[in-house]
Amino acid sequence: MNPKVITTAAGIETLFQQAGAATVQAAILQPAETLLDLYGEDIRARAYVTSDPLRGEQMLRPDFTVPIVQMHMEQGAEPARYTYNGVVFRRQEDDASRANEYLQVGYEVFDRSNPAETDAEVFALIQNALGDAPVRATVGDIGILMAAVDGLNTSERRKSALRRHIWRPKRFRALLDRFAGRVETPAARQALIASDNPMAQAGPQIGLRSAAEVAERIDVLKSDAALAPISATEVDLIEAILQVRETCPNALAQLRDIAVDVPSITGAVTRLGERFEALDARGVETSSLMFETSYGRTSMEYYDGFVFGFHATNHAGLSPIATGGRYDALTQRLGKGDAIPAVGGVIRPDLLIQIAGGAS
Repeated sequence: MNPKVITTAAGIETLFQQAGAATVQAAILQPAETLLDLYGEDIRARAYVTSDPLRGEQMLRPDFTVPIVQMHMEQGAEPARYTYNGVVFRRQEDDASRANEYLQVGYEVFDRSNPAETDAEVFALIQNALGDAPVRATVGDIGILMAAVDGLNTSERRKSALRRHIWRPKRFRALLDRFAGRVETPAARQALIASDNPMAQAGPQIGLRSAAEVAERIDVLKSDAALAPISATEVDLIEAILQVRETCPNALAQLRDIAVDVPSITGAVTRLGERFEALDARGVETSSLMFETSYGRTSMEYYDGFVFGFHATNHAGLSPIATGGRYDALTQRLGKGDAIPAVGGVIRPDLLIQIAGGAS
């Protein structure tokens, strides 16, 4: 590995240590079961998976956040701040020019006292670590879209499906259109729903699902078909939320206006305002900082609130130099019911050097 990358990574790690973080590490091989449970089979497309006769399926570490959350939820004191410096591995099937292993240096905070303040702490620290690098920052908030989905006038099953696909915009859009009655139900599904005994003509059973599981799924489809569609007004308001892309003050004003018609997002919008105030207090110029409600929806699957990224201004198409966000729900899932507000971010020192002209 490029010695300059190693030196840069060590300098960033030192900065995070000076901010109060304890250095931790995570095994390179991680149990695949946990990651598959969190992300589903989709993660296989971007992770290296192997099989161990005794330990089962293992993955080369795709990131540090999940194992560090597991470690903290098992034995960590509160509040806690951690830093790490190590290689992660990502499969690249579409672009051979992108690295499939690279260093990440990260900073994670577990603290329930003031989420807005810790959001601002992590963002400002990452920004400071990037120094004078030619980057532009964008922030977002997945929690606003989640709150909007929670407020829809429809079944909990539909809302759960939409929440599950928030990080997959095309699937989310397809589900929303289906639940709103904007797409025609396929003829085969219509026949299945209309049949009094759809299993009668099913033929021999193949595949892994039992007859009972298939029948249960058909009952779900029938129940869903009987529901009233999500109203056009609600869909339009979801669209309005997703289209917010402004500087922070203007975005906040727009979202406050939308909250009049979507009261379920009021709390999330209030927290957004508190976060902007905390960022201002740390010297971040929110007046020029860009906010996008949709930011992070394709690449930040465990974030459920504040998200951010720093992108190069002099290298179009380059991966983000730094990313991060809040992942409160992840701590609950990995903590077996226990939870603590948590937020963190990572920097790629190799890309930081590249945009500064120190590496090809």
